[in-house]
Amino acid sequence: MEKITVEAKIENLQQVTDFATEKLEARDCPIKAAMQLELVIEEIFVNIASYAYESATGDATFCIDFAEDPNAVSLTFIDGGKPYNPLEKPDPDITLDMNERDIGGLGIFLVKKNVDEISYERTNDKNILHMKKFF
Repeated sequence: MEKITVEAKIENLQQVTDFATEKLEARDCPIKAAMQLELVIEEIFVNIASYAYESATGDATFCIDFAEDPNAVSLTFIDGGKPYNPLEKPDPDITLDMNERDIGGLGIFLVKKNVDEISYERTNDKNILHMKKFF
């Protein structure tokens, strides 16, 4: 497993996506899967940077691992922000007109649609979001 820890600020998103892109390219990840994962990484990191620490700031750790299966990648985000399980929020009703939908939730919905497995845990005062994508 390889990881990067940065301050959870929007301006550090590029550092995290560059790190992930480098690791995915080294494993010859198919372009479609790489693009889907870039969307996932951006969505989760921006959510952490925007909401996890309220008025303060803290770290976000991104881990990437290919060890379990050579045809899959595992991604993990860890932050010490307030407890929040994004999987508890119901998926938005995408059949409704945009003006009729509730605000929020579409990003996590897209994350769920672009990974094959996703789980959340709160351990040692840390939010830990695990995801797996097969390719």
